[in-house]
Amino acid sequence: MTADDVREFAAALARQALALPELATARTVAAYVSVGSEPGTLALLDTLRARGVRVLLPALLPDNDLDWGDYTGPDSLARVRHGGRMALFEPAGERLGPEAVTEADVVLLPGLAVDARGMRLGRGGGSYDRVLARLERAGAHPALVVLLYAPEVVERVPEEPHDRPVHAVVTPSGVRRFGRPPGTPGP
Repeated sequence: MTADDVREFAAALARQALALPELATARTVAAYVSVGSEPGTLALLDTLRARGVRVLLPALLPDNDLDWGDYTGPDSLARVRHGGRMALFEPAGERLGPEAVTEADVVLLPGLAVDARGMRLGRGGGSYDRVLARLERAGAHPALVVLLYAPEVVERVPEEPHDRPVHAVVTPSGVRRFGRPPGTPGP
């Protein structure tokens, strides 16, 4: 994709995500800053912040768990290289602890693919599997939304016993739901 394509897809992704009722009413959103070929998230993060939403971003810990910090704009990000892996953009300010994610009304998750059942394929580090387990243990029920490109929504991905389905996937071209997120009205 060209740089223009990447910008256009990021803007389209933000428009689709911002139309979600879950994000319209969210007070706190746990998100991430896209890297590499992932769909761009900064436009979405900045719009959420401009709406008065508290945005939490992850910081990778040595054991692959995630700590969290507040996103207050592009100047609040630090580029951090973790060993031989790609550099990540993480919050530069105070760390809030791994449990901070339990305050989120919506958790935006990265992934490589989501299947027709709502099962998410991650990068294999287990960071977000830990987040989902932490949410479950805490009795927290945020809407779980994956941000992807349309071709990354596939028929089936491999599944492990600890995997949990997400509620929706957002692509630049639309939204696909897999179950009703907590707090949303029925049909």
